[in-house]
Amino acid sequence: MREPLPADMFDELCPSTLNPIRFGDKWAALIIRCLEGGPRRFSELRLPLSRVTPKVLTTSLRNLERDGLVTRTVLRGAHVEYTLTPLGRSLLEPLDAACTWAEEHWDELLDARESHQAS
Repeated sequence: MREPLPADMFDELCPSTLNPIRFGDKWAALIIRCLEGGPRRFSELRLPLSRVTPKVLTTSLRNLERDGLVTRTVLRGAHVEYTLTPLGRSLLEPLDAACTWAEEHWDELLDARESHQAS
């Protein structure tokens, strides 16, 4: 039995949500991060990605699969599992670098967004 993903894995104040560097679509990097520890079913991904509608999550997963970053495997019955491919795993290091950068520039990113919204 694998460890469940924490529901607060991507808190709204998580630096990953401020990261201006995109890997695929808006949610791709968060999905990749969820799959970092191994295969996950759609329902498992929904927990930490609760801000993503099921339709958008499905579209993001299909795009990641199309790009060769994720493999979709149909298990017994209608159960489906998603896994990072070797190509998808190769994104983990640049993703870590982007997250580190966002953490280091957290205050500057927040200030820029707040000043932009105020204008």
